[in-house]
Amino acid sequence: MSEIQIRDDRGAGRLEAVGEGEVVGHIEYFVLESPARALVPVHTIVEPAHEGKGIAGSLARELYALAEREGVPVAPLCPYVVKWAERHPDEAPEADPELLRAAKEWLVAHPGRF
Repeated sequence: MSEIQIRDDRGAGRLEAVGEGEVVGHIEYFVLESPARALVPVHTIVEPAHEGKGIAGSLARELYALAEREGVPVAPLCPYVVKWAERHPDEAPEADPELLRAAKEWLVAHPGRF
């Protein structure tokens, strides 16, 4: 497989891994606005034919890099991103419990979004 490119489709709330012209994986996320702005990953999905190639980890790494460039934290609700962050504390600062609580409340208030 050729090199994977990662692109942010903010309007769709997707960070996408693209290889050979097709999306091979993505993280679905939303932008929390209150009590503070944060990126909130909800699901990480890699197409079965592309599993085991490090795509999910590349997506998680880019999500944290994107947040750092924007000067906002990440409040992960996605189980994969939570585990990735635990294994990479130098790249993934621990989430503020208040932001996590607010992110969970946002999901409850928007049941059809994810």
